[in-house]
Amino acid sequence: MWQLVSGVFLGWSLGSNDASNVFGTAVASRMVRFWTAAVLCAVFVFLGAVFQGGEGMATYHHMAASGSMNVAFVVALSAALTVTLMTYWGLPVSTSQAVVGSMVLVGLVKGSLEMGPLYKVLACWVATPVGSMLIAIILYFLLGKIMNLWDSNMFVYDRNLRIGLIVAGSYGAYALGANNVANVTGVFVGKGMLTPFWACVIGGLSIGLGVLTYSHNVMMTVGRGLVKLDAFSAFIVVLSEAITVHMFAYVGVPVSTSQAVVGAVLGIGVIKGVKTVNFKTLARIVFGWIGTPAISFGGAWVLYRLFELAGLV
Repeated sequence: MWQLVSGVFLGWSLGSNDASNVFGTAVASRMVRFWTAAVLCAVFVFLGAVFQGGEGMATYHHMAASGSMNVAFVVALSAALTVTLMTYWGLPVSTSQAVVGSMVLVGLVKGSLEMGPLYKVLACWVATPVGSMLIAIILYFLLGKIMNLWDSNMFVYDRNLRIGLIVAGSYGAYALGANNVANVTGVFVGKGMLTPFWACVIGGLSIGLGVLTYSHNVMMTVGRGLVKLDAFSAFIVVLSEAITVHMFAYVGVPVSTSQAVVGAVLGIGVIKGVKTVNFKTLARIVFGWIGTPAISFGGAWVLYRLFELAGLV
């Protein structure tokens, strides 16, 4: 079972990149301290993975026939290396795209790629940022009217917002664990590999480790670099991301928390005016989204050929 090392590595890289985004806007707006956010995120990611993480396992299991542990190792390692590279560059990217990029390569090489689940995943990738943007716009006006009805001073307002950010961020972390743990260990679920329960436990722990050790840079890219957010806008972004990702957890398709957060942040940008959007940062993020599956695809090809030459696949 040494091949599981790549799954743990992938979980760590997911935690360092994707999972931090559920609290990125809260930390960047200085309403929640980084370590408070990191600990809460790690705990609730694990809970989401264990209690609701099995829904997305079947989607990846049917996309490509990873008939051996060595093939699963190639898929997870290629995706992990890709996400780690993007994290080093400070780019919030989709771990789902990295995993699917490597799985598509393996499926094509082995002649086992099923297009039905792939089309479903691709459609959800498009729907994630768009849906999160629309939810953010609706919540901004709806909750804004509700908060304006409260007769409270500035200190009470800030306290309520801080509590809201913590609750929404914890919910977002739970949703991320429920949705994205399949990215980490989904390829290992099958005959002679891992049961869904243990895949969720191992994946949840490795994601939490990534949050605690290497999530700060990407958190700041989303929280500060794209649109300057006040505390209320940060709350809307976190809540919109959480709702979006949790919806896809029920659908059984792992999607990107990064895409959901960026979509919600752009929704705030639409409300406050296009001039508030940092298009240079947006271009870097879009590059990461396009480059992630391509780099993972290429990395999987190299690793697969090396294993093939060694007679391991």
